[in-house]
Amino acid sequence: MPLPSPPRPLARALPAIIQGGMGVAISSWHLASAVARRGQLGVVSGTALDLVLARRLEDGDVDGSARRAMAAFPVQGVVERVLARYLRLGGRPAGAAYTPVPRVSLRPGRAGQELTLLACFVEVWLAKEGHDGPVGVNFLEKIQMAMPAAAYGAMLAGVDAVLVGAGIPRHVPHLLDELAAHRATSLPVDVAGDPGGAHAVAIDPSELLGSGLAPLHRPMFLAVVSSEVLVAHLARNPAIRPDGFVVESPHAGGHNAPPRGRPVLDERGQPVFGARDDADVEKVAAVGLPFWLAGGRGTPEALRAAVAAGATGAQVGTVFALAAESGLAPSLRYRLLERLRAGTLEVLTDPAASPTGFPFKVAQLDGSLSDPAVRAARPRLCDLGYLRSAFLKDDGRIGYRCPAEPVDMFVRKGGSAADTIGRVCLCNSLTADAGLGQIRPDGDPEEALVTLGSDLAGASRLAELHPDGWSADQVLDWLLAPAAAAGL
Repeated sequence: MPLPSPPRPLARALPAIIQGGMGVAISSWHLASAVARRGQLGVVSGTALDLVLARRLEDGDVDGSARRAMAAFPVQGVVERVLARYLRLGGRPAGAAYTPVPRVSLRPGRAGQELTLLACFVEVWLAKEGHDGPVGVNFLEKIQMAMPAAAYGAMLAGVDAVLVGAGIPRHVPHLLDELAAHRATSLPVDVAGDPGGAHAVAIDPSELLGSGLAPLHRPMFLAVVSSEVLVAHLARNPAIRPDGFVVESPHAGGHNAPPRGRPVLDERGQPVFGARDDADVEKVAAVGLPFWLAGGRGTPEALRAAVAAGATGAQVGTVFALAAESGLAPSLRYRLLERLRAGTLEVLTDPAASPTGFPFKVAQLDGSLSDPAVRAARPRLCDLGYLRSAFLKDDGRIGYRCPAEPVDMFVRKGGSAADTIGRVCLCNSLTADAGLGQIRPDGDPEEALVTLGSDLAGASRLAELHPDGWSADQVLDWLLAPAAAAGL
């Protein structure tokens, strides 16, 4: 096995702030660019970017940004095929559904891989355009089957850091090493019913883009974790060791690690987290790698406390998710800010919503899928499939299932009906958060389901300072003003 190549150093010193990689297109290139221009780590969400690019093209690419980035892609044949399939100058007719994109699978076709790597190239290229600040991309370990093509596309655009969470990303360092040299490689994939099987999703850069491309810089890899035990496990072996960690507490938005020990729910049905669910920061610091604390860190005081505890800084999400540059649909942002100013915004931890089985933070908002009546009225369907899981069929072939799909379909595939209770189609609802929701076969649009962190202290204080909303620059000014005096 070749020795791991050294990580590409970030454009400047390690940042005090990592902007969270949130949702589907919530951590947009606009937001990541604004943060990176200030020397902090701006992060684009790498989740479902193939879908995001396709739908932006179908909506006409009104400002031309996608095509501007595509013009820089090294193989224009890929660009021509994607544009021919998805670009609709003038946008879709009113009420028309978006064109489906290829589903992620263990055996991805060429069209799907091309769309994925081009989409990640576009998002990172736009985030890096016009400045030398550091830009990262955030992937979910749960979406293993899309990661090789997505990471390769981001690296072609010169991404500075790759962040991966929602699992144990032990195979990512090797993947990045191989992709940096354009070598054919693969990423192991979990298959239910065959835990010892050698299943993997493969990528061959030379087959996709041809030969002769210059070697790529290998980006810094940050593993998103929730315990000092996982930090120690990943750091112990050089073959799987990250370059640093983002250590999340249960306050963080999106997916949370399940509570340790016997599951207990409070009076509102939320999982109860205790002291055991916060990582031991002293033990994390003792490992000797850079780390950033996340979850409830969106205030100047929390940032200073993280550094005082030995961290390089903090990852901050919620205050950036509500900033003007985020990809959150303006109507949703307005309603969330209205509730925040009124002191009525709540974020609850739903133990069942996510098809992954991980607890998931849900902002309570009338008309969204946080409302039980709206959730019950939505037809069960799984037409995107990013969170579906591979399983071994009785005949030895690979199948795919999702507990948010129709119950009878999930059960026919060997799933348990109990695992479908309370599940929500996160793929469609998170896409709707960014204003890119599908029109369902019944003619209704997909409803949103917004995720934020449960600690709203920073957002509430910013709402007092900026009652009409705030920008990423204003977030950074606020967070870093005391830190600058302390030399951060």
